[in-house]
Amino acid sequence: MSPTIKEITQEGMKSAVQMLKIAVVLIIALLILGTVFGSLYIVDSGERGVLLTWGKVELKAVEPGLHFKTPWMQSVQIFDVKTQKYETDAIAASRDLQTVSTTIAVNYNLQPESVPIIYSEIGLSFAERVIQPAVQEVVKASTAKFSAEELITNRAAAKDMIQQMLTDRLARSHIIVVDTAIINFEFSPAFKDAIEAKVTAEQQKLKAERDFQRTLIEANMTYVKADAEARALERQKSALTPELVELRRIDAQRAAIDKWDGRLPTATSAMPFIDITPAKETATVS
Repeated sequence: MSPTIKEITQEGMKSAVQMLKIAVVLIIALLILGTVFGSLYIVDSGERGVLLTWGKVELKAVEPGLHFKTPWMQSVQIFDVKTQKYETDAIAASRDLQTVSTTIAVNYNLQPESVPIIYSEIGLSFAERVIQPAVQEVVKASTAKFSAEELITNRAAAKDMIQQMLTDRLARSHIIVVDTAIINFEFSPAFKDAIEAKVTAEQQKLKAERDFQRTLIEANMTYVKADAEARALERQKSALTPELVELRRIDAQRAAIDKWDGRLPTATSAMPFIDITPAKETATVS
């Protein structure tokens, strides 16, 4: 006997009720799981969390670790408080109105305890909204205190001024400047050529001055040496007495006798040569 339409309808309704029950159970299970896992969150080391309750910022930063929040009611915004780098280009004018193009790199970090204030007052785009305008303003204010040549020769002073001004400026927004670096200073080609020519001329001038000083020193040494020799000769001259002259003459004669080998010179002259040997021998015999 085949089932009636009523029986078929009742069976269909039972199946639909069962499927609805299963769906309800699944939804409840998902809600429970979502509630459990949605109430847990982790803040890693080097981060801080900002807890929001119905969009309202809690003023205390969430420290690193495992934390609980109320599902559907609270949310968390994570901030990186480690040292980060921001690099931007800036165009300014020097004190002598030379156009200066530079690239500034800023190493910074957010004050960990102040991230709720940063989020409520600035938001997540603090680099573009705060750091970038501050760098532009500070670079313009700093380079205006230096001539273009000073920016090249005294770059360290310019860097220190930029860093100090930037530190003071960003501290108002709870951003700590760790260090700054001037990547480069760029000037117009004509100015760079003029600077190069000036540096070359100064180097040549310095070399000429060194050569001149060396010449003076050498001339002074020559003069001192000559003066010392003249004084020595003067002392020798003043020390010569007739007795000393006679003594030196006798010494010279003795030296000549010591060197004589006993032979008379054989050279002849216009006068006749007289042999004195016989006379010497005759004198010896008598």
